Amino acid sequence: MLAFFRRRRRDRLRQRPFPDDWRLILERNVPIYARLSPDAQAELRGHVQVLLAEKHFEGCGGLEITDEIRVTIAAHAGLLLLGRTADYYPGLFSVLVYPSAYRAPLTEHHDGGIVTEGEEGRLGESWERGALVLAWDAARSDARALDDGSNVMLHEFAHQLDTEDGSADGVPVLDRHSDYAAWARALRMEYERLRETPQLSMLDEYGATDAAEFFAVATEAFFEQPELLRRRHPELYTELSRFYRVDLAPREGAAP
Repeated sequence: MLAFFRRRRRDRLRQRPFPDDWRLILERNVPIYARLSPDAQAELRGHVQVLLAEKHFEGCGGLEITDEIRVTIAAHAGLLLLGRTADYYPGLFSVLVYPSAYRAPLTEHHDGGIVTEGEEGRLGESWERGALVLAWDAARSDARALDDGSNVMLHEFAHQLDTEDGSADGVPVLDRHSDYAAWARALRMEYERLRETPQLSMLDEYGATDAAEFFAVATEAFFEQPELLRRRHPELYTELSRFYRVDLAPREGAAP
């Protein structure tokens, strides 16, 4: 019964008129929006309406939350939900936004049982449940610089998808049990290749950190450099396109 009322409420939110000022924000800060079909654009606008209604956006470090911040972040979160049965990041309740890079505690475990604690500067992080953190200046810069393969918002929301099953392992929840074998084969192959010969890959070397970071980095490349990813890593592109239900690198001769 609760799921029924949630679906009805979300349907109403998606059908609300989309403010003109918000549409201008999409056109200015989400250049991927222009690459989408009209139907996908409408779907994304609906996702933005739901995310803004359901998630709490909080400014940190003196930052005042504006519609530009909220709509830009929500739109990038919505891009990862296009064409899929959207549950709108069920473990995420708050998006914390700093004006720029922030300091976060860091604990490192070394050989011999030695543990060191300190701090490091960060541009974003995704908690398994509860919150996602972003530095706004980096997020805005990444959003407007399409095709450079770097987008901290896509990266952190990909982590949210990855951990929906309770494990940060680079394997999000897939549609069918039979999908997991092809996913594991394609991503494991490219992950190992990045670890062994990073100079031969178009993917950010940070993706070689572990499987979870590889999925997040691959997601950035999929949305920001789709044509290059399809040419250089066709199996990886195919699996990501199947998962995200969008093809941003159509083949030559394909209908627009």
